Amino acid sequence: MFETICGLIPIDPDYGERTRRLEILKRVLEGRLYDVLPYEFHEERSVAGEYISLRSRRPSVRYPLARIVVDDSVSLVFGEGHFPTLDSEDATVRAALADIAKEAGFNRVMLDAAQRGSVGSVVIQLKVLRGRVFLHVIDSAYLTPCWDPEEPDTLLSVTEAYKVPGRVLATQGYALSDETSMYWFMRRWDTETETWYEPWQVGQQCVPAVDAVRTVRHGLGFVPLVWIRNLPGGDGVDGACTFRPAIETAIEIDYQLSQAGRGLKYSSDPTLLVREPAAMEGDLIRGGGNALVVSEKGDAKLLEINGTAAAAVIEYVRTLRELALEGVHGNRASAERLSAAQSGRALELMNQGLVWLADNLRVSYGTGLLELARMVIRASNRYALRTYDEQIPPLDVSARVGLKWPRWYTPTAEDRLRDAQTLRVLASTGSISKETALKSIADVYDIEDVPAEIARIAAEGAP
Repeated sequence: MFETICGLIPIDPDYGERTRRLEILKRVLEGRLYDVLPYEFHEERSVAGEYISLRSRRPSVRYPLARIVVDDSVSLVFGEGHFPTLDSEDATVRAALADIAKEAGFNRVMLDAAQRGSVGSVVIQLKVLRGRVFLHVIDSAYLTPCWDPEEPDTLLSVTEAYKVPGRVLATQGYALSDETSMYWFMRRWDTETETWYEPWQVGQQCVPAVDAVRTVRHGLGFVPLVWIRNLPGGDGVDGACTFRPAIETAIEIDYQLSQAGRGLKYSSDPTLLVREPAAMEGDLIRGGGNALVVSEKGDAKLLEINGTAAAAVIEYVRTLRELALEGVHGNRASAERLSAAQSGRALELMNQGLVWLADNLRVSYGTGLLELARMVIRASNRYALRTYDEQIPPLDVSARVGLKWPRWYTPTAEDRLRDAQTLRVLASTGSISKETALKSIADVYDIEDVPAEIARIAAEGAP
């Protein structure tokens, strides 16, 4: 059914197959896949009286399985209490990155990027404006990367090109010859500039002219874009889609639930069947509460749908949901199974599939977050950065930066007590240092600067 619906989506020959694939997956994520179908689900007959097949109708019930899987996995990676801490042995780098991450909203940006990148890939743009760091998430469907052949993980340039209605460009200050036509919009990022081009009409063969007014020279020495591939797999440009294995099953769920709802409506308003000879058609009053008198050879019945069928559909849908979530490693935990408070470890074991998916996302998007941090460090040596109205000195580009990820689930009071007892024994026997012990629980107690915390502990213990 998925391929049938995809066949109804118009093909634009000016775009490649990659753009079309990402746009279709975006439709699934946003719940717009069925918009291309011409009829509502309740429309059984066309104007000409012809029967409308189910494959031509939009389901009346839509279970957002793709969005649920994406939101659950992304919240476990970058949600509140799950966002990693940018760490470095250089105290200046560590403090500066912490302030920039808060002011620039790294948490919000990475959430947005992981959700939009679930189709395969996403791009995050770094901007430095008036000394402040800003991040902007860009869909990658209309972007074309060019990688350094000698350093395959380094971008040489990225080109963006897509069609825009002329009236939209006119509102942005472009002087166009025909605002009713479609135009190509293009810009390119390289290691020194962000080059904008004058829009040109679709279908015209011309060499794009540089828009000198909007072109900006950033002078960073690197392409200020981070290209993030979603999951292992895919091709050299995009990673694997988070929810692709569950799309067909999700479509089946939508149609089954729609059919079940249709059956319940018919049960509430049963159809009257009359076998002639009986009263005239105009004399009949349809409805289960009305008695109908027919002749000796006549007959009348109410056609109703058995409620057992609806229950069977619901059970079938539950099974489909379990299979779909298992296929994409989604969250299959049910509140009915949580009879009592569970420890963080118990919840982790219960949601092992979701944890596996989030763990892979940590690798992909954590690498992108580290690349953003290194870009900020390099940018501090080109521009005078500031956070919270305070100047940041140029940061050491050789400083190593890492991520400290918190636990998957918030530990309970019993978990924290066991951790405290274990760390106390390890620290007192010399198996680990006090700093290492404090680092292991820093995320639980919201300790941002471990050395500063150790210094305060020593000061409080001094006579």
